[in-house]
Amino acid sequence: MLTLPLFISGAEIAFIMFILVMVFGADKIPEIARGLGKGMRTLKDATNDIKSEITNSAEKHLEGSGGEDFKKEVDKVKDDIEEITGSIRRKK
Repeated sequence: MLTLPLFISGAEIAFIMFILVMVFGADKIPEIARGLGKGMRTLKDATNDIKSEITNSAEKHLEGSGGEDFKKEVDKVKDDIEEITGSIRRKK
């Protein structure tokens, strides 16, 4: 089912389609739809490429020289916090 966020009714969609046929002709509409589909696919592929590049860059940065040191520091802080909260819990 086609759901549009603009709250367009079926009659309004039919009217828009009628205007498109009148302006562009029935033979041009499939070409326009194909072009729009290719454009949307290209945009989606570009978005996925950007996401994967950011993810790979972040993983490489964390795995690189500072990643292990960062993890050790986080673990050390966790241990320190646990030690502090453990002594507070024992005092109750």
